[in-house]
Amino acid sequence: MREGDTRKQSSRVIRALPLLTRGLPTLLKNMSVYEKEILQTEPVRALSSQVERPDISVFLPVLNEEPNLRPLHEKLESALARLGRTAEIIYVDDGSTDGSLAVLREIAARDARVRVIALKRNYGQTPAMAAGIDAARGEVLIPMDADMQNDPVDIGRLLEKIDEGYDVVSGWRKNRQDKLFTRKIPSMLANRMISWIGGVPLHDYGCSLKAYRRESLADVHLYGEMHRFIPIYASWSGARVTEIPVEHHARTMGTSKYGLSRTVKVIFDLMTIKFMASYQTKPLYVFGWAGLLTFFVSILCAILAFLMKYASWPHHADFVQTPLPVLTTVMLVLGVQFFLMGLLAEMQVRTYHESQQKSVYAVRERIGFEE
Repeated sequence: MREGDTRKQSSRVIRALPLLTRGLPTLLKNMSVYEKEILQTEPVRALSSQVERPDISVFLPVLNEEPNLRPLHEKLESALARLGRTAEIIYVDDGSTDGSLAVLREIAARDARVRVIALKRNYGQTPAMAAGIDAARGEVLIPMDADMQNDPVDIGRLLEKIDEGYDVVSGWRKNRQDKLFTRKIPSMLANRMISWIGGVPLHDYGCSLKAYRRESLADVHLYGEMHRFIPIYASWSGARVTEIPVEHHARTMGTSKYGLSRTVKVIFDLMTIKFMASYQTKPLYVFGWAGLLTFFVSILCAILAFLMKYASWPHHADFVQTPLPVLTTVMLVLGVQFFLMGLLAEMQVRTYHESQQKSVYAVRERIGFEE
């Protein structure tokens, strides 16, 4: 290509650049084929990435909520329109057996911001939450229930708190519209216990309406029924956590999926949380103490057995006349097993961190370091 032709084509591209301010459709209409090819590089890719990465991602697990979905989406549309931010809405259908999925397809067809994930079966709320987190592209992630008990208007208040510098903002259903003895009292007791064990004092871990900065969930992996403990996991990674009161409405359509059976699950989950919080990187400490305790019991049983046989204290008994020798052996073997389990756990912890090059600490900010 001659130098004159190159200058002429470059000047045509430069003349086309001001058209960017008129919007992409106008730009494409007024450009030649060559200019389109030239401009389909970094500026266009940057614009595309901005569209793909919205400001916020709202994701909702759905299980048999057909009558609630249309009015809920209308409320979401109204609330998001007032925010002045780009947003996406992700519905995760957790194996619904009513017409929920058909309604979600209808909503997605008329709203370009909506994406739908249909799970193959009912996995539970935690896996549905995990699916929403994995699919979300926003800078701030906001989960909420699809039963219309959470109010989408509160999303703006959560974002205001995020803008103050917090990484996690949890909703607190201060005026909760649920039954007292089967829902509110068990929830109050569970929240106090979780706050004490997890070290993050919140009034309402069970409220699904929360806001998370994307980076605060980078190292969070959900298992079992652990979705309610996400603020604790995030706090372990150095996230700044707070809470605000949010509206809570009584359920008017559909049926509740929660019951007292979840309280038992919370107790088991708390055992996991406590172990992870205190001994995640040093499991030998807990197994070692258990081993020492059983060794101590074994020694006491052995001493007492010898005293009974040779000193007749507190009375005379041969080894075959008392279970103490058997108990001594059992406690000794159990202590050895505890120590070996602790060593195996230590090896697994090291494999876990070193195989992924995963650090045992989290850095909030670096000052004075070269990139």
